[in-house]
Amino acid sequence: MELKDRVAIVTGGATGIGRGIGLVLARNGGSVVVADLDADTGEHTASDIASMGVQSMAVVADVTKPDSIEKAIADVLARFRHIDILVNNAGVAGARGWQTVPDSREEDWVAAFQVNVKGIANSTNAVAPVMRTQRYGKIVNIASIAGREGRPALPHYSSSKAAVINYTQALADELAPYNVNVNAVCPGLLWTPMWDQVGHRYAQFNPKYQGLPSRQVFDTMIRDIIPLQREQTPEDIGNLVAFLVSEDARNITGQAINVDGGAFLR
Repeated sequence: MELKDRVAIVTGGATGIGRGIGLVLARNGGSVVVADLDADTGEHTASDIASMGVQSMAVVADVTKPDSIEKAIADVLARFRHIDILVNNAGVAGARGWQTVPDSREEDWVAAFQVNVKGIANSTNAVAPVMRTQRYGKIVNIASIAGREGRPALPHYSSSKAAVINYTQALADELAPYNVNVNAVCPGLLWTPMWDQVGHRYAQFNPKYQGLPSRQVFDTMIRDIIPLQREQTPEDIGNLVAFLVSEDARNITGQAINVDGGAFLR
């Protein structure tokens, strides 16, 4: 999966899955732009990536604001002159405080769709013209197995991730004439800062997990729903992303692929 001379932007790239994706892309020779709201953590991740012997930079980007993402893209083009890969990873589980309440609130629905869906559209709209002109590009949207089936715990989140899968299909058809591949990756259960909060919410409001530490909730769910009986990692997600943005996957587009240890078998 040779990515030398390819420039990749990873939104939400400072921590968690985004950081893992960036590190794997760098390991395969790609130059990586870490786009994140957290400037300091973004710079730290970009420095770690650069230490691997590839070019890297950090840009501050709020995917919910077209002006912010467009400025970030302009900064990337000023340095690299081209953009070959866009990984739309930035996402939220809800609005501030979502993990402290038992039911979805109006603000959770708004936040989930603003970031997880419209944020992907904003980033894609800023990068797609570059890829059309180049007549080359790879876009990967990070969805979730929650988007495969409605989950009562976080319906706003599940719905937003289902929308990501649908948008991926539409975009793949739209950009195919320009030699742009568009796919989605659906992660399963990964121990990330976001999942730590999910675990706390389950421990408060789900009788099965009442009072358990967040990590114990996570480990119990691994045993209950993952046939392979092991958690997924950011590197697992990064490995699939690296494949999808390589020429090895040049005839794969419009797909949503699970990385979930067999949790979702349909």
